[in-house]
Order: sequence, then structure tokens, then C-alpha cells
Amino acid sequence: MQPRYGRILGHVLPTVSVEVWSDVVCPWCYIGKRRFETAIAQLQDEVQFEIVYRAYQLDPTASPGKSAPVKEAYAKKFGGEERAEQILNHVSSVAAEEGLEFHMELALRANTLLAHRLLWLAEGTGHQYALKERLLKAYFVEGLDVGDPEVLSDCAADVGMARDGVRAFLDSDDGLAEVRAQIQYAAEAEITAVPTFVLDGKWAIPGAQDADTFVNVVRRLIDRRESESS
Repeated sequence: MQPRYGRILGHVLPTVSVEVWSDVVCPWCYIGKRRFETAIAQLQDEVQFEIVYRAYQLDPTASPGKSAPVKEAYAKKFGGEERAEQILNHVSSVAAEEGLEFHMELALRANTLLAHRLLWLAEGTGHQYALKERLLKAYFVEGLDVGDPEVLSDCAADVGMARDGVRAFLDSDDGLAEVRAQIQYAAEAEITAVPTFVLDGKWAIPGAQDADTFVNVVRRLIDRRESESS
């Protein structure tokens, strides 16, 4: 789903810029994306959005170039296989309520730095929004290794990016400093919960809030703008 742009009765809709700090292996980031899209649909005649995704790594210690079943990583982190299964079943159940069919039994723990570099490359090209969706689907639905340059190149091609150019980019260090700067900025801004939606650079909404919460905050932001300009 792409953000809606348009006019109503000849009037240009107000624009809200949204920076979304998230990771492609974060279940709540995918759930939050769907809920925010529901909010966008509710606000389609009131607001237009400019959305960009920023880098955040839930597990920067994951070994580059290696992957393993995510259930194993959850078991290690949360105290055993039984607890890991409970957590994975819970997020899958919540995701299903938003129309998402998670297959966590297929998901592979991977380092996401390459994926974030690819999203950085896609920014401003018109492909980033679709690419984010494609990477989330690759991880949560298809069980693909989102740390693998070949998988990432295929995902990029699926949304209209030039595969060969993407593959060469991933083999370079281009975008690495910029992505690390985004991750560092998140730390300095005390962004510790993902997803975090930052509206107009100052209104932060942490977590996968329900659609009504997003709608209410956006409307309050627009009202605040109007009162300050009057």
C-alpha cells in the first residue's frame, strides 16, 4: 500500500512527514506498519503522508553471512523453547488480526545491516515503501534469509530496482556510514522501542499502536499546526 496523495475540492491536503525507525526482523514493526496503513486509509481525505524508513537493529550481534532458525535465538534470549514458542505464537496471532500470515517456524535469524543499506539506497527512488514490505514478507512469510545479498537483490528486483546494480551496491561499502549514522541517531534520541513513528520530526509514537491512536495523533498534529499559524 502506497501513501495517498491528492487534492480535495481543489485544496492541497496538508502533508505529514513520517520517519519510521524499524527493523525488517521485528514482528511488531510489520504489525505496526499494517495498523498505520489502516490509519492512512481513514485519513485519506484529510492528510497526505511522506514516509521514509530509518535503520534500527534489534540484534546487531547477529553474525553477518550466517542464519539460523529464529526459534533457537528466541529460546536462548527468553529462557527456553517453551517460552519462545509462546512468544512466537502470540505475535503470529496478533499479526493474523491485521491480515498477516506469519510463518515463524520458517523465519531465519540474520544480521540486517545489508537490508538497511538496501533500504537506504531505495530512499528517494520511489521504491523504498514497497521494498520495506517485500523484505518483511520475505522474513515473516517466506522464511528467506534477509542477510543474504542474493535474496536482497531478488527482493529489490521484485519491486522494480535494477538487480545487477543492487548486487554491486551490496558488495561495496556504499551507504554503510549513513546507515550506521541512523542507528546512532536512534540511540542518541533514546529510541528504544520499535517501531517508532516520528511525525514532522518531533511527535514520536512508539510501538505498534492501534489505528485509532495513529489517527488521533495525526489529527492533533494538524490542529496544532492550524492553531499556531492562525
